[in-house]
Amino acid sequence: MTDNIPPTAGTDDRSTRQSSGASLPHPLGIRVGRPQSRPFNERTVDIDSTRTYHPAKDLFRRCIGGSAVSNPSRRPGFLATIILALSLLLIGSLADPALAQSKYASIVIDAGNGEVLYRANADDPKYPASLTKMMTLYLTFEALQKKRIKLGQSLTVSRKAASQPPTKLDLKPGQRIKVEHAILALVTKSANDAAMVLAEGVGGSESRFATMMTRKARQLGMSRTTFRNPHGLPDERQVSTARDLAILASALIRDYPKYYPYFSRASFTYRGVEHPNHNRLMGVYKGMDGLKTGYIRASGFNLAASAVRQGRRLIAVVMGGDTPAWRDAHLAELLDQGFATPRTPAPLVASLRAPARPDRKPDIAGGDVEVASLEEVVDSSDLATLAATLSPPLGAGGSAIASETGVWGVQVGAFSDARAGRKALDSVSRRLPSLLSRAYPQMIQVTTGSGRLFRARLMGLDETTARNVCASLERAGDACIMVAPQGL
Repeated sequence: MTDNIPPTAGTDDRSTRQSSGASLPHPLGIRVGRPQSRPFNERTVDIDSTRTYHPAKDLFRRCIGGSAVSNPSRRPGFLATIILALSLLLIGSLADPALAQSKYASIVIDAGNGEVLYRANADDPKYPASLTKMMTLYLTFEALQKKRIKLGQSLTVSRKAASQPPTKLDLKPGQRIKVEHAILALVTKSANDAAMVLAEGVGGSESRFATMMTRKARQLGMSRTTFRNPHGLPDERQVSTARDLAILASALIRDYPKYYPYFSRASFTYRGVEHPNHNRLMGVYKGMDGLKTGYIRASGFNLAASAVRQGRRLIAVVMGGDTPAWRDAHLAELLDQGFATPRTPAPLVASLRAPARPDRKPDIAGGDVEVASLEEVVDSSDLATLAATLSPPLGAGGSAIASETGVWGVQVGAFSDARAGRKALDSVSRRLPSLLSRAYPQMIQVTTGSGRLFRARLMGLDETTARNVCASLERAGDACIMVAPQGL
């Protein structure tokens, strides 16, 4: 059963249809073609495109070759054959994932140091489909941690929630469902009605919850993401990128280790009906422990997944797969390549430069899509942001990166211009004078492949003060990363 497929939306997620293309051996026993990649840096795993045999192309070449062109009358039905060949060519190009580049995007990152191991179209706006539910769950976990809701609390199903299209639990208006059951329904069955129940329970309404989702995306550094609903059903204004979704996946793992194991559930039984996890790689790929699948017709088959081997965690996102089988095999192959790549030290960089707005719109059948206006916040297109955003917590209660021994601090970003960094530090100091009365500024210059960056920090704090500073800035919609002493 697929994610987010209305009754007439498209292919079943358990489809065994294979895409055409050059075949590659894989431990899953699936033969897949490789899409063209865009190398990010000299350490990026580059998966080259391959020349594929295409029956329609071959027919077309044979039809236009030789005497057929010079004297069509010598081949009866020549024009009909040409039309047939062109039709097959068009259909084949839409079905071949190696050719359907308008939907395809991917990224693989090392969650331990933020290194991008592979990327292809990673910053292009795409439709997240049910990967949207990762943010719905992030906000649910946040509400649980802040004790605004409880796992055993029952939420009432509204008429709107009950009316959501499949996939769903078939909840009825007025029925009540526990928060924990709704969470499990999202991570396994990808139930759209349960997603709406959580959205209304946490945010009060769908529109208010969508605003909360986008605001949280900005705080996490997802600068090219806009949410309009909690489940990922079609909305031309709801867009994200492979890089942004990798940031979100990492944030779920980093910020809510208590709740992240829900993603590893193989199945969920509700009222006597067992619902298996849509992520079929969970049972076959060594070290994989969770995250989410997604599909709507406009997006293709999406998957965000994380795996750990020998203490090293990688996160991969694949968007726009032609079939679930191709998507799964491709993501597994990218993870294999990533684990085979030697690890490098973490770059100590971050970025708060305003990103360029997307200059391309997501391509969908049936018309153009207007990309929603994005606020000028963290530029997640830069490796700098990814490194800081994806750093694992060094302390026991939140996002943090390493500092000198014994000193806590906060980082408000890293800038290509030192003056901009100093200006940001001055602004924060003026806004929070009581909390930062003993703090001292620190600018760390780092050279990356994209040039110099200046990491802007306020140091000399204790843990409690650093946490309060970040909480104050985040409430105002600003980015903040706690800087923890080494060894804590």
